[in-house]
Amino acid sequence: MVKTVVPADAIVVEVLNKDNYEHWSALVTNYLVAQDLWEVVEATAEPPKPEQEAEADDQFKAWRKKNATALHTIQVSCGPDAFSMIKEISSAKIAWDTLAKKLMPQPSLLINSFVQSANSSSNPDAAIAAKHDPYQPFFAAVKLGDWRKAKEFLTRDPNAIRARYSTGGTALHIATTFGHEHIVEELVQLMTPEDLEMQDVTWTALHLAARLNLKMVECMVTKNRKLLGIVEESHGLTPILFAAKNDLWAIVRYLYSLTPIEDLKPENGPYGAGLVCFCFYAKQFDIAWELLQRCPRLVIAKSPWGGSPIFDLADIPSAFPSGTRLKFWEKWIYDGIHIQHPPAMHDVHVNVENLEEKLGNQNISFSVFGFTQGPSSSLCKLLGINRICEMKLIHARSLDILDYMGEVLKHLDTQEMVDGLVYAAIFRAVRSGIIEFIIRLCKVDPDILWQINSMGRNIFHYSIECRQEKVYSLIYGVGQRNLIATFADASGNDMLHLAGMLSPTEKLDRISGAALQMQRERQWFKEVKSLVVLPSGVGAFNKQGMRPHELFTQNHNKLKEEGEKWMKDTATSCTVVGALTITIMFAAAFTVPGGNNGGTGFPLFLDEKMFMVFIVSDAISLFSSTTSVLMFLGILTSRYAEDDFLKSLPTKMIIGLSTLLISIASMMVAFCSALFLMLHERLWIVIPIIFLASVPVTLFIWMQFPLLVEIFISTYGGGIFDKKVRRWI
Repeated sequence: MVKTVVPADAIVVEVLNKDNYEHWSALVTNYLVAQDLWEVVEATAEPPKPEQEAEADDQFKAWRKKNATALHTIQVSCGPDAFSMIKEISSAKIAWDTLAKKLMPQPSLLINSFVQSANSSSNPDAAIAAKHDPYQPFFAAVKLGDWRKAKEFLTRDPNAIRARYSTGGTALHIATTFGHEHIVEELVQLMTPEDLEMQDVTWTALHLAARLNLKMVECMVTKNRKLLGIVEESHGLTPILFAAKNDLWAIVRYLYSLTPIEDLKPENGPYGAGLVCFCFYAKQFDIAWELLQRCPRLVIAKSPWGGSPIFDLADIPSAFPSGTRLKFWEKWIYDGIHIQHPPAMHDVHVNVENLEEKLGNQNISFSVFGFTQGPSSSLCKLLGINRICEMKLIHARSLDILDYMGEVLKHLDTQEMVDGLVYAAIFRAVRSGIIEFIIRLCKVDPDILWQINSMGRNIFHYSIECRQEKVYSLIYGVGQRNLIATFADASGNDMLHLAGMLSPTEKLDRISGAALQMQRERQWFKEVKSLVVLPSGVGAFNKQGMRPHELFTQNHNKLKEEGEKWMKDTATSCTVVGALTITIMFAAAFTVPGGNNGGTGFPLFLDEKMFMVFIVSDAISLFSSTTSVLMFLGILTSRYAEDDFLKSLPTKMIIGLSTLLISIASMMVAFCSALFLMLHERLWIVIPIIFLASVPVTLFIWMQFPLLVEIFISTYGGGIFDKKVRRWI
């Protein structure tokens, strides 16, 4: 069958045919109600007749206009077959009834029988199955927020309040979805507590309200607290979890205050564990802390999506110091903030908007560099002290919760640890780089050091695979590190084999340029090699018969080529700039500003101090640009072996970029000094030109200096590994 489809902005998305009357009538009804035309379609009285009186004549003209508009709406929404049935009809009501009679799949049901079947406990979906819904005007009024019309309909037919819409929901579902608070409150007053428990395909009205509005939630829960325990079918969430999922914590706190603690215990379902997990992700540690204190088994209880609180906490690096990246000045402020006498966990809400105000309200005392309460609030906000203080509070609370979890784990056996995803949480913490998580749990159960994942890898193997240098550095604080280093995974790969594999993409993307990425990979390989390789120097074979260095070469061949290309492209571009600088400054040395004295042959400004500035800066620019070109030529002619990316190539790049920067800066100094010598009496011209001369230097520093610093730190910095880790287990 060929369907005639109308434009998306038309009254209906598909014109009427013999198969779609139910959907078509719902759409057209809503449109007619919205346009105030429905009364001419559902009218039971005769239309006004034209008479001589002006008032009656005006009424007839108004009715005739509405009738024509409604009839036109119905006609343009019909397909060819449907239109042929009503093309001779001039009444909108008669046209509507004719279409209903001929195209409705089965005979119309009486309104009373429809209402009874809609409310029958044996067939709750009968209203959806009805072929002609008499409650469409009521639902349309609710959608539009017109309580007057909706109330008039309810006065005529009180059972409409329990009638179901085409989606399966009631008028309360519709009012809640559209956010009509006043209609929700009125409907709740008219409904029984059992009516509020009615669900559409998935949700109760409270589920919908829990993601929208606190007032609507309050009026529903006040009427029936049983709604708190009803679970929606698609995700298995109760209303409080639905609010937490949508990050509406005012609603969560209200529902939590009314939810019986028994409903959140593990033996009564996964909802308590789910709430704790949502709290962790949103940094709402006060609710999580209280729940864990009252139900310790929630630490390892399964959530609705199959995780557990301890498992999900291991995936939130921002909640821990080791998972937070701070600039050097932010680290300085972080270390200078001291929280004095932190309150109990349930007395403070950590994730606040105005930290100082909240801190004051909660009687929290803190000092910044020894000064209680620090500078003014505006200055604290400008310097980021408020944000950093909030961050430190979050870290303190998460560590408190982690310590409490450790106390709970002490009383569990191995099977409970497995079922509660404790061992899986350790490997998740390794992937996230949360060293506090690993240290604290390993101290609770040292056997965690020997736990392996599905690939047969322990936490240090996995840290190399994930390229988490902070976690790997913990091996230097383990007494059995030589024994751990000799272990191989299920594929026969030892730690050096894993270092020979390519880093995860998200780790490589944090490093600028393929050459520096290759350098970092080689640094990992060299570091692990210093710990793993035996004095004999004999490399181990994995089950594929490959040694670590062979595996490294195989996995990094493409990255090596990209690094070589990056180095050569950068060197080529900089060589062009350096060569131009050499040409300019060499010529400038023999083109003396002001010319020579004809009698002596010496420069006219030989005795001027600014002339000496010109000569010295010219010489510096010439020599530094020459050095830069030579360094970049050295890069272009390098052999590009794997170990060359460690220091040889980066060192040449550092010298080349540094001397190029010096040559450009000194070239600008030479230009400005020459200009000053020739136009020193016209400073109004000289000063703006000197200011503009600083633009290229500034641009070069802005674009290239960060790269230069990154290369220098990566090559000659303290390194990414900490071999001075204290013995911790």
